[in-house]
Amino acid sequence: MATAAAVAGATPQTDMTPLRRGLLTVAVMGASVIQILDSTIANVALPHMQTSLGASLDTVTWVLTSYIIASAIAMPITGWLADRIGGRQLFLISVSGFVLASMLCGLATNLEEMVAFRVLQGISGAFIAPLAQTVMLDINPPERHARAMAIWGMGIMVGPIMGPIIGGWLTENYSWRWCFYVNVPIGIVTISALWALLPHKPIFRRKFDHLGFWALAVGLGSLQLMLDRGAQLDWFDSWEIRIETGIAIAAFWVFAVQMASARNALFARQMLTNRSFATSLFFMIVIGVVMFANMALLPPMMQHLYGYPVIDTGLLLAPRGVGILLSMAVAGRLVGKVDARILVGTGFCIAAYSMWQMSQWSMDMDWRPFAISGLVQGLGMGLVFIPLNTLAFASLPASMRTDGASLLNLFRSVGASVGISIASALLGRNIQTSHSDLASHVTGSTFSNIDASTADRFQGLGDQALMMADALVNRQASMIAYLDDYWAMMWVTIAVIPLVFLLQKPEPGAQAGPMME
Repeated sequence: MATAAAVAGATPQTDMTPLRRGLLTVAVMGASVIQILDSTIANVALPHMQTSLGASLDTVTWVLTSYIIASAIAMPITGWLADRIGGRQLFLISVSGFVLASMLCGLATNLEEMVAFRVLQGISGAFIAPLAQTVMLDINPPERHARAMAIWGMGIMVGPIMGPIIGGWLTENYSWRWCFYVNVPIGIVTISALWALLPHKPIFRRKFDHLGFWALAVGLGSLQLMLDRGAQLDWFDSWEIRIETGIAIAAFWVFAVQMASARNALFARQMLTNRSFATSLFFMIVIGVVMFANMALLPPMMQHLYGYPVIDTGLLLAPRGVGILLSMAVAGRLVGKVDARILVGTGFCIAAYSMWQMSQWSMDMDWRPFAISGLVQGLGMGLVFIPLNTLAFASLPASMRTDGASLLNLFRSVGASVGISIASALLGRNIQTSHSDLASHVTGSTFSNIDASTADRFQGLGDQALMMADALVNRQASMIAYLDDYWAMMWVTIAVIPLVFLLQKPEPGAQAGPMME
């Protein structure tokens, strides 16, 4: 049975004044936004970092990879650390460490320093999202949980969209270093507010599952390395990828056995056997795939195929954020009045429709289809996020919230990594396949004025004409490959919709009691 301290430590702090609750909400959202923004804000600045830090095209990607791996490894122990040193202390340490690491990243003079500081930033930032979600649930009564998750979700879902816009503007007008410096003033204000407003919670010193943690850490690290380097090394033609895959499988197997048999497992088994929560974890993977893989494909497509500059690309992605904001506001009011499972299913249907729209794009269209499909997809994903979080936590005891939040965020991150890697691999393969198919139809009769004799006669001019023809084939092949990716994402989204029936409808007024062991 859980100790009294554990139960007390999980008791929601719903007795604070509305003013204090509002100020604390703003502070928590400030911490969440800078952490989420930093996961994407540096992407557009990579070419500038490469020159400044003396890195190669292959090694500069470690600026992104090191952050992702460190965050994925650290996130699962959020619940244990919160119990061990207190949620308030961990939140303050996390935000302070994140701000300090951001400043150090801006001061980095070489790639080694940048990677080391990004690892520190990833470890510090890993705890922010689960703790922020837990605080939002703790300071609001059950009837306000849907609205609290709507507010928190807006920052989580809009952050990846605004990141490239802000990063591009800062890089273009100031320097790539300001992508990191911008966190410092916001972070200082946030830390001050959290210090003054965060409630104290009793400490519960539960045992730590060392074997489970290290097995999960090794598995996640190996999986992330395999996904990040797979495309560069031609996947399983490389022994490195084979070894990393084998290590990941073995580590995850050890973790699964440990979870099933250990007396003090890293996560409570009751949480993973909860049908709604387990199904929500699977949905989080799909959200990561559809939302983040899609966001990784769109900017290079818009810049390379359609010729949009960085700023315009960011602006055309903004309607997606508008759609998320609108649907989250609506979903926050509908949860409790409408079956949340219907909202989740409807949201995925809308998201699938947006993917169908994207699979119908053409090379000669203007900016409107980008904005319309982005708005529709935002409406769908926003409608999913709030009801899904509400269903996930509805039957979980309050003492499991931090662990539950860390797992939901972890599965979304893993889904994003897997989705980006698979989408990129499919894109590269389909470009080659489509180029081969299109090139086979380009013969001497295709261009009546350009054949082998013409190319020989005009020499350089003929070669240039043939090169232009090859460039057109490449462009069309790339477009086909992008459309194939969107088509595949549409079917993935459709395939998970029936799983909505596995979610349990929470009983009206039911509240989870303390965890019993």
